[in-house]
Amino acid sequence: MKVHLRSLGCRLNQAEMDALGRNFLQRGHELTGDPKHAGEIVVNTCSVTREAGADSRALVRELGRRAPTARITVTGCHAQLAPQELQSLPNVRRVVGNMEKESIVDLPDAATPGAAAKLTERPGMRTRAFVKVQDGCDHACTFCVTTLARGPGRSRPLAEVLAEIRQLHALDYREAVLSGVQLGSYGRDLGMKQGLAQLLRAILSETDIPRLRLSSLEPWDLSSDLFDLWQDSRLCRHLHLPLQSGCAATLRRMRRRCSPKEFSTLLRDFRARVPHLRVTTDVMVGFPGEDKHEYEISRDFIARQVLAGLHVFRFSPRPGTPATRMRRQVPESTKRERSAGLRRLGESLARDYAREIEGQTQEVLWEQIAGATPEGFVNVGYTDTWMRVRAIHPRPLSNEITSARLGRYHDGEFQATPIL
Repeated sequence: MKVHLRSLGCRLNQAEMDALGRNFLQRGHELTGDPKHAGEIVVNTCSVTREAGADSRALVRELGRRAPTARITVTGCHAQLAPQELQSLPNVRRVVGNMEKESIVDLPDAATPGAAAKLTERPGMRTRAFVKVQDGCDHACTFCVTTLARGPGRSRPLAEVLAEIRQLHALDYREAVLSGVQLGSYGRDLGMKQGLAQLLRAILSETDIPRLRLSSLEPWDLSSDLFDLWQDSRLCRHLHLPLQSGCAATLRRMRRRCSPKEFSTLLRDFRARVPHLRVTTDVMVGFPGEDKHEYEISRDFIARQVLAGLHVFRFSPRPGTPATRMRRQVPESTKRERSAGLRRLGESLARDYAREIEGQTQEVLWEQIAGATPEGFVNVGYTDTWMRVRAIHPRPLSNEITSARLGRYHDGEFQATPIL
């Protein structure tokens, strides 16, 4: 059976689909990048905003049009929250909730008898692998639908995570990205007091994966016991710490557990201990009750922080969340205006960070070839600080980690010179 996989939303969704793809291959199925060639399509949906839910439905419809004979399985957060909407779409054979995702590989059509799982030949081969280590969340922010869609926090056993990373390294992956809904809470349900630190120490000491990266972490889940882990250069110097607002009053209504002052202290301490650490954040605009004064407090606070980029999004009412019922909802036109202002600020912060590291030599994982010139191949990759780089070299460097000198920064990427 040929299977086409698509995913929307967060890195956790991508981690789930990467693992699902490996499971399909191990059972003798074949993955295809073209839905028209697939007998089965699996879509992992997102529902973090109304727009994400609409995008999920639109993708299912598009795939149904492009592959009218394929059967579509829909899973993910939107499938958990709105199964009836998705079940009614053309070609949708089944809707699978988040808790039953592992059953998706049990297709009614048997795989080719004796088929070998050629894991090294899968479409869309990545040099980085997303590894799901945790799911669910025990802290319900007033705007977030994730607790409803994903349930309470659950951690994968440490030995299971280590085994997956060893397998990925054996398949020649060069970087593992640890993902979870509330990644920093890893191990609490397993009785581990410093679960994330224990997990990282185990991976760094018991596997040979060349690079290890963390996905999004809630600021309150970070502590000083993590500082020394960055002495191992395999742990990438990039953290994404969702702030949501730089105004304390707004954060209290959001029921966030980190104040602006605590965030600023955390950022300062980590940057002091981990040189050139790149920190990015999420910022929401238009949360109920956010007037001009609160927005300006938030904007001015963010402008004073040593941040390297902002993911800005507008508040979106989600059914079942307390924020949907709050008074003083902000008009959409105001949200758009504030969002545009913060995006401009984010671009300025990104340029400031680029100037900080320009001229440095950093390790780059080369991920793809973007073309060729008379001088050589156009290699594209990412530094351990998660900066995109481009370099012309006589040979393809894909899936290699090399040193590279960072030159001119333009349009979101560095021109670099590999040092081999």
